[in-house]
Amino acid sequence: MTDPNMRELALEARAWPFEEARKLLKRIGDKVPEKGHVILETGYGPSGLPHIGTFGEVFRTTMVRRAFEMMSDVPTRLVAFSDDMDGLRKVPDNVPNQEMVAKYLDMPLTKVPDPFGTHESFGAHNNNRLKNFLDEFGFDYEFVSSTECYASGQFDDALLNVLRHYERVMGIMLPTLREERRKTYSPFLPVCPRTGKVLQVPILECNQDAGTVVYEDPETGAKTEVPVTGGHCKLQWKADWAMRWVALDVDYEMAGKDLIDSVKHSSAIARALGGRPPEGFNYELFLDENGQKISKSKGNGLSVEEWLRYGPPESISLFMFQQPRRAKRLFFDVIPKAVDEYVSFASKIEEEDAVKHLANPAWHIHNGEPPSEDVPLGFGLLLNLAGVCHAEDKSVLWGYIERYAPGATPENHPFLDRLAGHAVAYYQDFVRPNKTYRTPDETERAALEDLAGALQGMSTDTNATDLQTEVYEVGKRHGFENLRDWFKALYQVLLGQDQGPRMGSFIALYGVTESIALIEKALAGEDLAA
Repeated sequence: MTDPNMRELALEARAWPFEEARKLLKRIGDKVPEKGHVILETGYGPSGLPHIGTFGEVFRTTMVRRAFEMMSDVPTRLVAFSDDMDGLRKVPDNVPNQEMVAKYLDMPLTKVPDPFGTHESFGAHNNNRLKNFLDEFGFDYEFVSSTECYASGQFDDALLNVLRHYERVMGIMLPTLREERRKTYSPFLPVCPRTGKVLQVPILECNQDAGTVVYEDPETGAKTEVPVTGGHCKLQWKADWAMRWVALDVDYEMAGKDLIDSVKHSSAIARALGGRPPEGFNYELFLDENGQKISKSKGNGLSVEEWLRYGPPESISLFMFQQPRRAKRLFFDVIPKAVDEYVSFASKIEEEDAVKHLANPAWHIHNGEPPSEDVPLGFGLLLNLAGVCHAEDKSVLWGYIERYAPGATPENHPFLDRLAGHAVAYYQDFVRPNKTYRTPDETERAALEDLAGALQGMSTDTNATDLQTEVYEVGKRHGFENLRDWFKALYQVLLGQDQGPRMGSFIALYGVTESIALIEKALAGEDLAA
């Protein structure tokens, strides 16, 4: 039972999951639908390996589901639907044994042998990858296979309904197609009884009473009649999407901005079939390092597994939660910022009231129960520490962390311990190969000598704020009109990079004595990269 006070707050909350949930609540009139629950659906096309965008859609839909459950006691289901009966139209760029896979073009994905050799089909392999990473994040979902729905007869009534409304569906789709495509288009794709391929051929006859369609075999020229039921036909995807909405009575499904027209056409088909299209919204696409849309078949962008090597699950969840209607570049360099932003949001939870909780991403990420562990330093600072120490193991970082935050250990700060491990991995793979140290000019050399002298006169337990003040004062004394130039010099000379942390915080973490030694090495011309 939803807490009445939280329900009232949820009904007024402005975070986007609550805005979407209110649309769903309005749809059902806050009454239990005839089927006894609300269905939220996400779709996956297993023609390529699951990518991070697939995860994003499930995560975002889950956020809407949780927001809805705060507003209503109507039961919900989240269906992860795999279109695994689709014909393989091209060989993905990122799979092995491509020559073998190429022999099975146009076959249903669940009939294409697995190029990885681990499952009974390519579709089964990709479905398993999808379920594995959804399970890893603890999503509550029901996996549904298109192949099973078609073959079992679950879609039979809906397919016969499409056959009865064949002309209306054609009337919706034909104006959206190029002239040449109009000549061959049909919502039904027969599965050839001779080859097993999913055929894209014109339909010559529709026999509503018999529940069959007739087409000409493209290889033999023979007229062939097949039922539209029992897995003997597959629907073209826009018609398939609409049929699925109606057959499963889906209430909510979001989609990428590139599918705006598809949503429009599928919604029109759903209405023509006597159904009601689901609520939803169009999110912006993720882009790779070159600004191109990420793709399952190309394997560009980041995988979930890659992100989790360099950042905790909470950071990828935050990236998905924030600004879903804005196109975002999805590459390795976004991870540190996402991690530190998550730490910042999570640290504010205990100080916030219930209203602010509903706007805090950390609250949504943890389903209203964020952990209370204190994180005494951020990911960016750990990265810089790893860079100065040339760390190959997180235990090196803990030697500094325990001095910076007395009492902190890997055992009582497990999240911080994970961050330390991620920082070492990120440093080794991305920071270390790109470090470039430079020699200070005369003005910078004098300032560095002054800074080393100033630090020698300070206690080893001086706090970060006082250390930062001293760094500022040194820069002012040496005539840096723009103190940004002073800090940039510190980063380039001492850290081998153009950007860096608050120097006071870094010195406090690395140690006053160690920082003096670092400056002296730079002034002596020693190789700081060694």
